[in-house]
Amino acid sequence: MTNPSNHAENHQDDGHGHDHPGMLADAELSYYARRARAMESLLVEKEICTPGEIQAMVERIDARSPADGARVVARAWADPQYQARLLSTPEAALAELGYTLPETTPKLAVVENTAEVHHLVVCTLCSCYPRNLLGRPPDWYKSLAYRSRAVVDPRGVLREFGLDLPDSVAVRVLDSTADLRYLVLPRRPAGTEGLTEAELAELVTRDSMIGVTEARTPERAGV
Repeated sequence: MTNPSNHAENHQDDGHGHDHPGMLADAELSYYARRARAMESLLVEKEICTPGEIQAMVERIDARSPADGARVVARAWADPQYQARLLSTPEAALAELGYTLPETTPKLAVVENTAEVHHLVVCTLCSCYPRNLLGRPPDWYKSLAYRSRAVVDPRGVLREFGLDLPDSVAVRVLDSTADLRYLVLPRRPAGTEGLTEAELAELVTRDSMIGVTEARTPERAGV
């Protein structure tokens, strides 16, 4: 399994500045898209929420990106007391930086990678993911190949992402659920003692907060 994040394609605006709604009918919706469409219709039909409220939630999710999670990690690296609060009471610690989580479920657990233990996050059933901090999950995270192999061969998956851990490091696979999501606090790279929080955040990648890679070194990040 190769890392699709290395082969992402960005849709370019053709410069016309207008949509082509007549072309959309030819595109067949995926199973998950059809299911989401049906759930949306049911929520509106039962008057649980309005189409406007659904759209507002979608826009809030789309506004999130891995940069939000990177900001949290950088603060934890720079402030040991904040890191302790993030690991013990993540909701309260995130609120300090202006991030709020749903009042009910899912809950969030923050786990720390160390020299002895490395955490790898997967959702074996679908694609449960801390979207409030990382935005939308990458395609490879939702793939059957990752969801199945991360459990049975986590070290092999990590090697395909370029991370070859020594046998002395224990690998713990964490299965996200509808009730509990995970955020990995990657190890702080060596030689970063003099960096600002903004510079530290440049070292934190989405993949390192899932656990398939480590944080970047200052040399790799150009910091």
